[in-house]
Amino acid sequence: MPAKIKYEQVALLKEKLDKTTAIFVGEYRGMTVAQSTRLRVQVRAVDGELKVAKNTLFSIAMKEAKMENLPESITKGPNVYALCYGDPVAVAKVLKEYAADKTQKAFVLKGGLLGKVVLDVARVQALADLPPKEILIGQVVRTVAAPLTGLVTVLSGTLRGLVTCLDQIREQKEKVA
Repeated sequence: MPAKIKYEQVALLKEKLDKTTAIFVGEYRGMTVAQSTRLRVQVRAVDGELKVAKNTLFSIAMKEAKMENLPESITKGPNVYALCYGDPVAVAKVLKEYAADKTQKAFVLKGGLLGKVVLDVARVQALADLPPKEILIGQVVRTVAAPLTGLVTVLSGTLRGLVTCLDQIREQKEKVA
């Protein structure tokens, strides 16, 4: 491959890496075109992109993008790189489900990079098991709101007791009068 093409590929990869929030790596040896197309469509649906690139060129692009380098154990062999532009959990879920699919045995999830943290397969699968972002935000809001709700209940209970007491005094004075 002429050097000019390699420089162009590295520049294109660096441009894409600058926009990513996470990278996941899988081995695609033996995948049919239909299988890879189905996986590409699923990843694209959750705001990601699959790129097949030479490991050396991808490594150079990562260095240029000032990203942590992936270990050699993850980058060995023919790899497909899942670039995540949105929620990394959604892309991890798609890749985990596809790797676990019994109808195909060609795609193997190998690991990834989330921010500056290198992930092994177990961590990628743990990331995929997280609930979606909206549910996590709802859980945090409920956790923050629970003590406030309790405080409001306690404070309104005191006022409710005072109002009840004043109402009973009023009823007693009406009976006397």
